[in-house]
Amino acid sequence: MAKRKVEMHEYRTIIYHLQQGLSARVIARNGLAGRNKVNEVNKLAAIEGWLDKDSQLPDDKALSLFFERKSNNNDAQSKAEPHFNLIKKWALEDVQASTIHQHLVDLYGFKGAYNSVQRLVKKIKGKQPPNLTVPLHFQPGEAAQVDFGQGPLLYDERTKREEKTWFFVMTLCWSRHQYVELITHQDVETWLNCHQNAFNWFGGVLNKVIIDNPKCAITKACYHSPEVQRSYEEFAQAYGFIINALPPRDPAKKGRVESGVKFVKKNFLPLRQLKSLQHANKELIHWVTGLAGNRVHGSTFKQPLSQFQEIEKHQLKSLPITQVEVAIWTK
Repeated sequence: MAKRKVEMHEYRTIIYHLQQGLSARVIARNGLAGRNKVNEVNKLAAIEGWLDKDSQLPDDKALSLFFERKSNNNDAQSKAEPHFNLIKKWALEDVQASTIHQHLVDLYGFKGAYNSVQRLVKKIKGKQPPNLTVPLHFQPGEAAQVDFGQGPLLYDERTKREEKTWFFVMTLCWSRHQYVELITHQDVETWLNCHQNAFNWFGGVLNKVIIDNPKCAITKACYHSPEVQRSYEEFAQAYGFIINALPPRDPAKKGRVESGVKFVKKNFLPLRQLKSLQHANKELIHWVTGLAGNRVHGSTFKQPLSQFQEIEKHQLKSLPITQVEVAIWTK
């Protein structure tokens, strides 16, 4: 969840939910605050005796005495200040706060939180609204993001004519290693086959697949309860992964993982002569395992392919013993 200022009435609602026995995970999922913030409120509420179901909920004045003062103290004690000159240099070059934070961690052993860097960048740039696209941190094997987007017009050796194409891109959120395929259809069967090809390519399955509501996967996109295409849901159950459909019209939820399609278009397509769809897919394999896989990633400062082979590959769930049959439900 994106970091933002939590209002006093929202703190009171969090305390009420804690009183009712809801976990930090459930409260965070409901959108009130992130899990770290909820845990922070939980500790304070326990000390103050606010978690007793018979106790009266604190008013805004009582809450502000704790949370606004704590926020001001955090600003005063920012661990980012010793790196001010470096942060200022990068901020004025329009380097994102998330990238600056990661760079400080990797090169200087920075121990401070991302928020301290973000606040300093905001102060340097003089921006009023906060940056709502906060980096999401994933564990190896936790998640992959799927992007689906328009590709070039290519000659198809099977149909003997030029065809419209689309990129299917699955990016592992931790290592940033990718599977990329050019396809000529956007139907459910193609969508499932691409997932199957990607899992076979990686040699395992992620716990979660993050998607952006394509019609071949989500029959009804909405913020709280998207309706998953039945064929895709059964496919996910067979492979053992969870479908995580992003809220519609909310690109900030994509967080740290950039658009895979944009990256492919900007780095694979330019200056490349593609003779056919089949030739393009062969070139994509060489590109993913070559230039793309061995570059130093702009956010992780690591090589995606080596990160995958050395660490993340061993954290993936095993493929099913027998190949999953792609089943399509239609009316």
